[in-house]
Amino acid sequence: MEYLNERRDRIETRLEAVLDGTEPAALREQVRHVTLSGGKRVRPMVTVLVCETLGGDVDTAVEFAAGIEFVHNASLVVDDIIDESELRRGTPAAWAAFGHGSAIIASDGLLGEAFALFSTDERAMEAVSEAMVQLGEGEAMELADRPVSEAEYMELARRKTGALFRAAAELGAIAADADVYTVEAFGQYAERVGVAFQMRDDVLDATADAEQLGKPAGHDAEMDRPSIVEVTDLSPEAANRRARSESEAAREALKSVDIPDSEPVDYLRDLAEFVVERDR
Repeated sequence: MEYLNERRDRIETRLEAVLDGTEPAALREQVRHVTLSGGKRVRPMVTVLVCETLGGDVDTAVEFAAGIEFVHNASLVVDDIIDESELRRGTPAAWAAFGHGSAIIASDGLLGEAFALFSTDERAMEAVSEAMVQLGEGEAMELADRPVSEAEYMELARRKTGALFRAAAELGAIAADADVYTVEAFGQYAERVGVAFQMRDDVLDATADAEQLGKPAGHDAEMDRPSIVEVTDLSPEAANRRARSESEAAREALKSVDIPDSEPVDYLRDLAEFVVERDR
């Protein structure tokens, strides 16, 4: 755990440093509330671990890691407004704390900080831009197209959640100056992890309580949102098994890259397990 904690601390330090420079002060308070109120930091950790796996420049990876976390948090602000969720990570959601207008401005501010970090690398900009297109399409699918089959749900999960995980891994490979094949392989790994993460999230929403989750439970059913449990006839147990199959596919994608065994690789393998075993 010391290995992971050291990297998480580096990411946290960079997040705080960037946000401390945000102006004006009111916006700084809001973006700090959104970003520093907790969170697993899974996506930025993926960026750093992939970079280290490939022997890349960790300083660059930490910059990209902070950026992808800002993008993720910006999307959560909008999600909470759409869902009317008053809690996020056990604290008031941005719109509940500051109002809808200020929350949207905070989301925009986080995206601005993110792209300032990506702007030094054309490939990084391309990877994140594509992920944001996919994320927007996923949100539209969720709200308008209303998936009615498991296949349609899987496409939604790939865009809504998998795309940002993919970008996180691609950024780590880009920070390591990897070739196109390697960038794609790690992207495939992380996209599968993201889909498994979303499926597990859906199951937890249907089965856990709000105190355990740190946010409202049963929200998918209440808001008539297309979760894996709501769209299909799968029981929570069966949905968990489907999530595990995605996790196993992610681990297979790692095997397609010629990389030596190492501590960061081990943690990437463990992450594919963690996302389907977590309880919040």
